[in-house]
Amino acid sequence: MTRLLLALAALVVTSVAASVAGAQGAFPSRIDLPDGFQPEGIATAGEQFFVGSIPTGAVYRGSLRTGAGALLVQHSDRRAIGMKVDRGRLFVAGGDSGNGFVYNARTGALIRTYAFSTGGSFVNDVVVTKRAAWFTDSFKAVLYRVPLGPAGRPGAATAFSTVALGGDYTHEAGFNANGIDATPNGKTLVIVQSGTGKLFTVNVMGSTRAIALGAESVPNGDGILLDGKTLYVVQNRLNVIAKIALSANLRSGRVLRRIASTGFDVPTTVAELGRRLYAVNARFGTTPSASTDYWVTQVGK
Repeated sequence: MTRLLLALAALVVTSVAASVAGAQGAFPSRIDLPDGFQPEGIATAGEQFFVGSIPTGAVYRGSLRTGAGALLVQHSDRRAIGMKVDRGRLFVAGGDSGNGFVYNARTGALIRTYAFSTGGSFVNDVVVTKRAAWFTDSFKAVLYRVPLGPAGRPGAATAFSTVALGGDYTHEAGFNANGIDATPNGKTLVIVQSGTGKLFTVNVMGSTRAIALGAESVPNGDGILLDGKTLYVVQNRLNVIAKIALSANLRSGRVLRRIASTGFDVPTTVAELGRRLYAVNARFGTTPSASTDYWVTQVGK
């Protein structure tokens, strides 16, 4: 009996130790990406994450819980900048290709290519609402709208429309409209203008209104995340994420703090899971090579 009790006690201790070790290893603060990957965009769907490669268009899919992953979309002649996951599909902004892409988020199969512009464009980011996917162009004062059908099915390759930005928005030299997000009803979009550090709301007709930040701004604004009335803006080369409290009507905001991390190296885009933010590090200040390290950094909200 004594031996049996001792064996049972040892089993309990071992089980508890394993559980503690598993909990400590879950949701790592750093998730390594393939060497030489050159990432820019990140999106999450539950505990899964997706990261795209700027020069090759490859997409890496992994687990936020374990950090493990593999290529979902193989290297190609496409581009992958900002991205979002919606109803089993991955929408990807195609940068200087002027295109937008839609993939099957489970298999990686290419569903649709949208040729938004034949030149002089940088299709930078995308947000998906119930009725449409909206893409920004950092070199042109427009948004591209892709209509969505039942269950979020994307429209035909020629079905998109180009929506001119009017109102308070003024197009400048350099990078302009970059990160984009939307209110839950999809009627109001929010964009950041990288060069000026200004924020704007945009309605579905393209009319913009500046979001007043008082004496503040968010220069080098890149990917954004709208969580209720809290807006997170990645300020890439400043290595911070600005946390902004927005007014109920979205006409003004107040910078609450700037989230920094020793794990940041030019973060470009941010996604979330619960109280965690995940920023992908593009490392634009590092000359890329086949052996260059890239990773995703987790920080708290």
